[in-house]
Amino acid sequence: MRFNLQSAFAAAVVCAVTQSAMAQTPRTVQLEDLTWTELRDQIHAGKTTIIIPIGGIEQSGPYVALGKHNARVKVLSRRIAEQLGNALVAPVIAYVPEGGYAPPTSHMRFPGTITVPDDVFEKTLESAANSFKVHGFTNIVFLGDHGGYQNDIKRAVAYLNKTWAGSGARAFVPPEYYASSSDGYAQILRQRGVRDDEIGTHAGLADTSLLLAVAPQMVRVDRLRDAPKLRAADGVYGGDPRRSSVELGQLGVDTIVSRTVGAIRAEVASR
Repeated sequence: MRFNLQSAFAAAVVCAVTQSAMAQTPRTVQLEDLTWTELRDQIHAGKTTIIIPIGGIEQSGPYVALGKHNARVKVLSRRIAEQLGNALVAPVIAYVPEGGYAPPTSHMRFPGTITVPDDVFEKTLESAANSFKVHGFTNIVFLGDHGGYQNDIKRAVAYLNKTWAGSGARAFVPPEYYASSSDGYAQILRQRGVRDDEIGTHAGLADTSLLLAVAPQMVRVDRLRDAPKLRAADGVYGGDPRRSSVELGQLGVDTIVSRTVGAIRAEVASR
């Protein structure tokens, strides 16, 4: 009886320790929230797709915080990875091409925007992808939230796939991600009666509604509602964000996530 009690006690201790260890492992798709051993085990268990989100620090009018792209791509990448089931999400790449600084061009004409040269940006993407390949990821997916550097991503992907030929690893940038957040989302808004002069191409209703749906604290809604119509000099291009809403933004979020998940699954399956 004594032996049985000791055995039962030992088993209970082992069980408690195991449960405690499991409880300490976060249920997350964010790579930076994992330890290296937790990451190793997840890769061995089949999580071989890594999403590299690319944001940027740029102006988006006087009522939207500078980190719009970073916040948006982080949330959308997380939701995409959760739906995929076999994917993790890398830290957001926030330093991206945003124009020149001698003299200031594009968004660099507004305080707070940060820019880097195209070649530096492309090398950063290549280095990140090569790091993940070394660690055992075989599908490296780039999701760029800003239109200005889409060609840079494509060049980096082409270079990586050329150098990785025959290795079993592949990089790709699903066009559905950016297309859904721009033209695809604009079409949805039109069907809801939103005018083109409200939708805009930058910092208009579409842009602002998407941010309200994922990070509402980054939009100064109280000041936005009573603002006069904003123009290019304010950093708002071809749109009017004053009627932006969480509800309209959620339509875009759902579309971006579902279409991107489908595109990534199709790309992986085609291999």
